[in-house]
Amino acid sequence: MAAQEKRKSLQGLWSSRLVFILAVSGSAVGLGNIWKFPYIAGDNGGGAFVLVYLVCVFTIGLPIMMSEILIGRRGRRNPIMTMKIVGEEEAGQSWWQIVGISGVLAGFLILSFYSVVAGWALAYIFKSATGTFHGIDGPGVEKVFGDLTGNWQILMMWHTLFMLMTVGVVARGVQRGLEQAVRVLMPALVGLLLILFVYAINHGAFVEALNFMFRADFDRLTADSVLVALGHAFFTLSLGMGAVMAYGAYLPEGTSILSTSIAVVFADTIIALLAGMVIFPIVFAHGLDAGQGPGLIFQTLPLAFGQMTGGVIFGTMFFVLLSFAAWTSSIGLIEPAVAWLTERFHMQRPQAAWLVGGITWVLGVGSVLSFNLLADFKIWRPGKDPGTIFDSLDHLASNLMLPLGGLLIAVFAGWVMCQNATSEELDIGDGGIYKLWRFLTRVVAPAMVLLIFLRGVGLI
Repeated sequence: MAAQEKRKSLQGLWSSRLVFILAVSGSAVGLGNIWKFPYIAGDNGGGAFVLVYLVCVFTIGLPIMMSEILIGRRGRRNPIMTMKIVGEEEAGQSWWQIVGISGVLAGFLILSFYSVVAGWALAYIFKSATGTFHGIDGPGVEKVFGDLTGNWQILMMWHTLFMLMTVGVVARGVQRGLEQAVRVLMPALVGLLLILFVYAINHGAFVEALNFMFRADFDRLTADSVLVALGHAFFTLSLGMGAVMAYGAYLPEGTSILSTSIAVVFADTIIALLAGMVIFPIVFAHGLDAGQGPGLIFQTLPLAFGQMTGGVIFGTMFFVLLSFAAWTSSIGLIEPAVAWLTERFHMQRPQAAWLVGGITWVLGVGSVLSFNLLADFKIWRPGKDPGTIFDSLDHLASNLMLPLGGLLIAVFAGWVMCQNATSEELDIGDGGIYKLWRFLTRVVAPAMVLLIFLRGVGLI
């Protein structure tokens, strides 16, 4: 009997293929999807950039996602133990668990500062609902944001609330916690997006937004634009941080890894595009700056909501949407570490969840203080100017640990695992589709992820 047939998941299994797609899509769809992809698409040639991005997604994101899932299902354990077990089976080497350790640690670090930003979104739900932004002007919006980030006690409260929300879901297990959460949150997220999309069509500068996002301007597509597309294609799918591998361990046998991965890629891309078609019609209708990055969410959009009819309602809906996106991502970030504790030390899941959540919360205190009491405290970052604790954690995880993790996952699946093992797990035969996946995983994806890493540390 094959190794993966004898090995059972210790955490339970997803009840269906749809739930797995919802879970991985929820992990992939986060704060960055809502503001970053629409903006970088519009700023780098619109439709021309989207075309390059889609090529990158299917040549980097899809093969690495398939690799993470197949490794996760093969090992049926947390990412650390899975890489150790499969490494020993395929190459007689247990040191591959380092890849799992790196992924779990990266997710842990990301959540510590991600929770702080997600706390902003929670705070803005209540600010919008109580009419804080109604009739507000530019300086007023800046003051609201400055008062929030400058007050460490208030920021700590929202950081704490978001971590409690995250731990509360993960502590309940795969089917009672993770599955029930994504069953509710993902449809709600899409529903909110569609309502806001209809509003944007009827009350925003929709045609101008479509031109900004989709008109193919190849003159604005530079070599740096291609690197931006490469980087976002990798990061948007939550690759290299253990979440996809952990979720893959709960995937039932017989579920197609290829079709589910394609579904996740499409869901992630469509939600990002929909977000752009919600945000930019509103921004352009009010003559605001579309190029503010994260400030677009917490400064530009509140200004627009404050000026438009129904702004209190639709502004509140938008920040609920943003909070849902952050919540589903945070669940994926914390799950690998919780699974490791329960399997390695035989801890009860609630205890493991609260322990990981507590340590993450403590680490997040540094990010909270980065915006106020420790704003002048700077840390050296390779390839960049010194940054705050928040900036440095982001740089370490996003630009160093995740690309290296993704690179090693591709190398492991493409070069270390034998052809029989990967073909059996993918269950797509050994014909053209399998050969294409193998080529992309062995050659194309590693080369492109290496470029992402080199760009992240400032070498190109």
